[in-house]
Amino acid sequence: MFAVIKTGGKQYKVSVGDKIKIEKLNAEEGQEVIFDEVLLLEKNKKTEIGTPFIKEAKVIAKVIKQGKGKKVIAFKYKKRKRYHKKTGYRWPYTEVEITEI
Repeated sequence: MFAVIKTGGKQYKVSVGDKIKIEKLNAEEGQEVIFDEVLLLEKNKKTEIGTPFIKEAKVIAKVIKQGKGKKVIAFKYKKRKRYHKKTGYRWPYTEVEITEI
């Protein structure tokens, strides 16, 4: 059994027991989060596709931790103009474990 959910502008294929890193959510560690934007659901060899979402389908997850990802370097350069700019950032994420579909 698996589902495709939408959160943070991205889509994730999840099944029970999966741990995924998603865009930061305003939730504390140990708190349950409900994703009700389910795009696709596969259960008992039967696939159900939403238009755009499946009604009465939800995915329940538990927040494991909040954190920051690896540093991403953005480097801008213009040849023969003596211009270069180096910046970096670390995107914040929330790690969740899928408990129920």
